[in-house]
Amino acid sequence: MDKLLIRGGVPLVGEAAISGAKNAALPIICASLLSDGPLNLSNVPRLNDVATMRRLIGQMGVAIAADGDGALTLDGRRLDNPVAPYEMVKTMRASILALGPLLARHGEAKVSLPGGCAIGARPVDQHIKGLRAMGAEIRVEGGYVLAQARRLKGARIVTDMVTVTGTENLMMAATLAEGETIIENAAREPEVVDLANCLTAMGARISGAGSDRISIQGVDRLHGADHPVMPDRIETGTYLCAAAATRGEILLTRTSAALLDSVIDKLREAGCVVDCRSDSIVLKAPRRLKPVSVRTAPYPAFPTDMQAQFMAIDSVADGAAVIRETIFENRFMHAVELIRLGANIRIDASNAVVTGVPALDGATVMATDLRASASLVIAGLVARGETLIERIYHLDRGYERIEEKLTRLGADVRRVR
Repeated sequence: MDKLLIRGGVPLVGEAAISGAKNAALPIICASLLSDGPLNLSNVPRLNDVATMRRLIGQMGVAIAADGDGALTLDGRRLDNPVAPYEMVKTMRASILALGPLLARHGEAKVSLPGGCAIGARPVDQHIKGLRAMGAEIRVEGGYVLAQARRLKGARIVTDMVTVTGTENLMMAATLAEGETIIENAAREPEVVDLANCLTAMGARISGAGSDRISIQGVDRLHGADHPVMPDRIETGTYLCAAAATRGEILLTRTSAALLDSVIDKLREAGCVVDCRSDSIVLKAPRRLKPVSVRTAPYPAFPTDMQAQFMAIDSVADGAAVIRETIFENRFMHAVELIRLGANIRIDASNAVVTGVPALDGATVMATDLRASASLVIAGLVARGETLIERIYHLDRGYERIEEKLTRLGADVRRVR
């Protein structure tokens, strides 16, 4: 199993290009299940989760062609196996996104209950509730969701909670349903908007994406289209935090500050100078960061996927901060590993009190989930001596060529196989 060895204490300086967004690419790849023509994607990141999703739809009958430079052509005309087996989806929660498209186009689906990061309960009950409201017959049996529908019917769906994958699944299913579907309490994340833009290019009729009320007028068929995947806002935020923690100065290209206003506001509060341009961001860190308290909440508030990275930078800030996690009940597992590096962190239920220390010291630590991995990388870049991060397969699920990009920015990082 691969590990990451970091010799810390070097400021990040230079330029890095941001990859396409994992959390946008995965549902958009599933959108190919809806089309009877080729879907041509660009800016698709090379990640383990993307490779898993490609294998998943490939065994369903989707023809796949890739050029190795972020371009992907998906042709679902010969879709003939509406099954997502456990063996292929046990490491990736996003596999549930195949359920809605399969049911809408093929009339049936057998999708394994998904796995993914161990950061708390992320039930699929809202997906099932919405599809049942649209007329699907669904049962859960032997670890699988078994669904059937001759043709889905438009419905008004009010989700009990804001769910990104739930919104995406129901929106995809509704594109081929009969009549109008309204999704109330919809997720507002940019990745939802990117999916809606792709579906619209394929012939769907969608309005309201980016608000808490999305309207979809069902159509008889969707066709092929060309679509560029949006830049990864969480990768962007992670590199900004790494530069801030190491007292560096970096330019990030092929990204947009409009995707992460709340993160940039907090970095400025920490004392960083951030220059936001049309498709790039420049950050210059102060000699010592100020502590910043954050509270996670659905978009456009502070993202839960940036909580661990801010815990890392607060660990070396000049003072104390409180981090409150409101989305997932088990997302402070990285705190224990940061403490191994010398951080001063106290956990009290859904709150973490972080008191900055002058320096961290390298040690062997273990990644527990994707964003926890990123926080340990940031801490390792700051720490004196060597930090060895184990179980970095989590990193490979969400960060494209992370050691290459960090090396270009001056970091001393290498993969140990």
